[in-house]
Amino acid sequence: MPLEDGRMQRFVAALLTEGGALVEPLGSEGLEVLVPPPLQQALEVGEFCRLGFSTTPPEGAQRVGIESDWLARFGRVLGERGRWDRRVLDPETRKAPDAEPLLERELGLENATFRLLGAAPAWTRYLVLEFRYTALSEEKREGTQRLAINLATGAMPEAMLERMVPWLAEHEDSPIPAGTVLPADWEGPRLIERMQHALPWRVETALAPFMTGLHRRLVRDLDRLHAYHNDLHREAGQRAAQLTAADTGHQREQMRLAAIAKEYRAKLDDLAHKYALRITVDWVRTLELVMPVHRLTVQIRRRKAERIMALDWNALARRLELPPCEASWSTERTRLACDDALHLVAPAGLAPCLQCGRPYCRACHPQRCPKCGHAETLVAFTSRGTISPATPD
Repeated sequence: MPLEDGRMQRFVAALLTEGGALVEPLGSEGLEVLVPPPLQQALEVGEFCRLGFSTTPPEGAQRVGIESDWLARFGRVLGERGRWDRRVLDPETRKAPDAEPLLERELGLENATFRLLGAAPAWTRYLVLEFRYTALSEEKREGTQRLAINLATGAMPEAMLERMVPWLAEHEDSPIPAGTVLPADWEGPRLIERMQHALPWRVETALAPFMTGLHRRLVRDLDRLHAYHNDLHREAGQRAAQLTAADTGHQREQMRLAAIAKEYRAKLDDLAHKYALRITVDWVRTLELVMPVHRLTVQIRRRKAERIMALDWNALARRLELPPCEASWSTERTRLACDDALHLVAPAGLAPCLQCGRPYCRACHPQRCPKCGHAETLVAFTSRGTISPATPD
């Protein structure tokens, strides 16, 4: 089957044609290409080449896939083209849903109340940032991760934007009505801080199966290593116990015990290097989407405190954009409001301190517990198992 239903093949054909190459389809799963000299150098191919896009490429074809270095080659051809794009979407006007039932249905606040203050048409801007990540250990994994931000409300509706992809492909840009007020750009530090909080756990979630496999193999190798050296250590210890301290053999067994322990530590270091995981993330492109929404102004109340916030209903996705967790910027649906600043966080953002047991808001106090000073991370969002290798008995 062609990779990604032929999208890679169509992309490569368009890119090479735009670069001056002569491209002919090779069935439904390959291309024959006559490559001009500038492209030959960038793609590391000869004047004539065959490219294949299926798991079993045509005879004589080089296989092109996202797991190879072909993306880097295509990147050299593209250069800075396509790094930034702007699209203006104006889907035909649809009647917005009744705001009160919409909030009751969509906005799940378990420890706070809310009240609709108003609803009106508006325009917003989305920044859709695409990243490419590479995880390198004893194996290698690559992929892409999207980060979307509504610049007016701060919502992060990546999943909802998937529904807009067909519209982008099928419709031309629309004009922005005169007098339309658009949200301003975020300052650089604010945008960088959001990416630093929101991107890591999304990448870790995408890599979870890969990391689980690494963890499983590491545990297996640690168990085997411990069992082997533990047997050696036990046998040498038993022989030493049968000898008196004055015996030459007793001294020899003691040296053997020390050598076994030293070798065990060295093998542990080898495993640590073998399974060390390095994750790198590179920005690929940014797409700015400008489009109309239906904006709801909502009052959040808990005890005697209150907070006003805006939520957008996206007419194209036909969904209400929920506020992200302000501690981890995750998109988990359940939300709790903290007492101090009415931050909306996922349940882990108000979990008890691991040391003193007092619940506290990780958005208000991201570094440490305000009562006992215990520093901890939001393990509920980026949980990683730890392994403490055993010592020989």
